[in-house]
Formats: sequence, C-alpha cells, structure tokens
Amino acid sequence: MTPEQEIAHLFELWNDAIRTGDPDRVVELYADDAILLPTVSDRVRHNPGEIRDYFEHFLPKKPAGKIDEANIRVLGDTAINSGLYTFTLASGPVKALRGRFTFVYKRAGDRWLIVEHHSSVMPEQYLK
Repeated sequence: MTPEQEIAHLFELWNDAIRTGDPDRVVELYADDAILLPTVSDRVRHNPGEIRDYFEHFLPKKPAGKIDEANIRVLGDTAINSGLYTFTLASGPVKALRGRFTFVYKRAGDRWLIVEHHSSVMPEQYLK
C-alpha cells in the first residue's frame, strides 16, 4: 500500500467508526489534543470530551460518508486529506449533506491519529 493509499484508507476507518453509532469508537481515532470544527455545530471542539459530545449528538442521525474528491499529501509523519464528501443521514429533516473537509493526521507510533478535522457544509446549498 502506498502512503497515499494508507491515508485514503483512514477515511474508511473513520467512516466505519461513525457507522457503529458508538462515539467512543470515533473519538479513539483522534489525538488527545485534536481540534474538530464540525459540520453541524457552531462550536469548535478542543478535547476528547468535547469531540465525544459532538458525535453523541451527530451519530443518532445514522450518518454514512462518501468521498467525492480527495487531495492527499503525505509530509513525513504528517498527512493531509482534503476535499469534498457527501453524508447521507437516516433520520432528521435533511437526508444528505455535501461538505468540504480537511483531515490532518499525525503518525503516533504505528498508527495515524487525527489532529485536526474541519468539515463545513457546501455554501451553494444556502445561496440558492
């Protein structure tokens, strides 16, 4: 597996974790000092407890993500994956969210952890 393929696979691991509905499974993919700028919240999340709180409220919507465009850069023990993704939601008034994302990963021993995650809804949805 190339380094770029390894980083691409990290999204699948994250997506699998969110599909479990277990916020602890998701949080363990983030570094202890990670920052999350989430899609459907106005609050920046600064630590595992705050990140867990976000996912406790988001996961009941039963999200499932699909990357529409990925741009991967591996810079030694840091990697970035940014682009566009779409989430389908099983509950709530909105059934799909298109968004922009950036995941920044840092190698921690033999695994990669998310140190920065920014996700925002595509603005075109609100400019119509």
